[in-house]
This record gives sequence, structure tokens and C-alpha cells, in this order.
Amino acid sequence: MSYNLDPHPGKDDRVLLALLAGLLATLAWAFGLVSWASAQKLSPAATPAAITPPPGNRPFLLGHAVGTQGYTCLPTSTGASWTVSGSRPEATLFTGKPGHVRQIMTHFLSVTTNPNEFAPDPLPFANPTWQSSSDSSKVWGRTLRSIPSGSDGSCPHAGAIGCLLLQAIGSATGPGGGAIMTQTTFIQRLNTQGGSAPAEGCSVTSDIGKQVLVPYSANYFFFRRSKALPGKRIRYEFF
Repeated sequence: MSYNLDPHPGKDDRVLLALLAGLLATLAWAFGLVSWASAQKLSPAATPAAITPPPGNRPFLLGHAVGTQGYTCLPTSTGASWTVSGSRPEATLFTGKPGHVRQIMTHFLSVTTNPNEFAPDPLPFANPTWQSSSDSSKVWGRTLRSIPSGSDGSCPHAGAIGCLLLQAIGSATGPGGGAIMTQTTFIQRLNTQGGSAPAEGCSVTSDIGKQVLVPYSANYFFFRRSKALPGKRIRYEFF
């Protein structure tokens, strides 16, 4: 057996070292997410009954979202008004403290390709989607109930978009079989700031067709069943 002790590696060696370095960085990032997830000890936020998940569900993920809510100016019987755009919202969810912030998922609108028993029939064009940045698993939800912003301590910022309770209506594992998001049963959107439709710019027919992106932020709590129910199999990974 021979060993290459050349202190000046050739091109192939440099490529291999670069690949190994990239792999180690990826593993460190992934294990960092696992460590963060394991460290999250969440208690449910105090919320009105209207947007509180039913008993038997507990939070397992919390992310702070920063993104935009899109609106399109559409005709009404009296002229025109801003309507939520079909391709919005779009946001990125983070966790951590200043200087140690990690991206944990993305939030967007997409077609529900793997509906569950709670999905409406027929399915809408698309539903709010949350996809893990760690394993690419995703969950789709639909709004069950809402409260107006400024009406409760969990939704304190008057004038922002409302706070919501959503139910999971489908999920999908990632390409490698990851299932972080597939255990989700309910989602809360709380502490919203911004995101409301503009007060101006869409009132007459000449405004129809205008589009606008309004910045918003919010906290999203993701719930799962407190324990497996008879006849149900629930996958728990990393937590």
C-alpha cells in the first residue's frame, strides 16, 4: 500500500477536498437544524378559542416569517378593490437569536398534490404551503377561523393582516424521505405586522389590473398530535 504525501495536491485532489468540505458544511448545517429543533421547548400561546387548536394537539415548531402579501386590483360592483393575489403570500421562516438566525422553511402558495381526509372536495386552485428547508417535506393548510389584528394580545398590531387558525389538508415527504412537516395537524399565524391591502390606488376601473406586494411579518406555530391515536401512525423525526 502506498500513500500520497505530496504537500501540493494535484487538481483531482483539490476537487475532492472541495467536495468533502462542501459535504461537511452541509452536514454541519443539517445537524445544526436538528440541534435547534431538539432544543425547542414550546408551550402553546394564549389565544382566543376561535383560533386555538382542539385538545390533543401541541406545538412542535415555531418560526418567524418575513415576506410579502400580494394584492391585485379587481373590479367590484362599485368600481374596484384590492384582492389577495393568487400567487401570494411568499415568506421565509426563521428561528434563533440575533447573530444565530437560521432559515427553517419557506411559505408560498401551491397545488395540494397529496390531500388528506380534511381536504375540501373539490380542491381549490392552490393552498398555503410550508416547506422545510432541512428535508423539503411540506404541508398544505386551509384557514378555519380568523381574528382581526388588534383584537387580542396574540394579535396586537391593529391594521395588520388577521391572525389565523389553519388545518393541515395534505402533506408530502421530501425527496429523501424526510417528514418533518408531515406530522403537522394545525397551524397558527400570530403576531402579524403589516401585510394589509393599501388604502389607496384601487378604487376606479382605470386601476383594475394593478398589483402590489405589501411587506409583512408573523409568527407561525405548527402543531402535531400530543400522542398517537388508536389506529393512527404518526411519524416523528428530529424532535
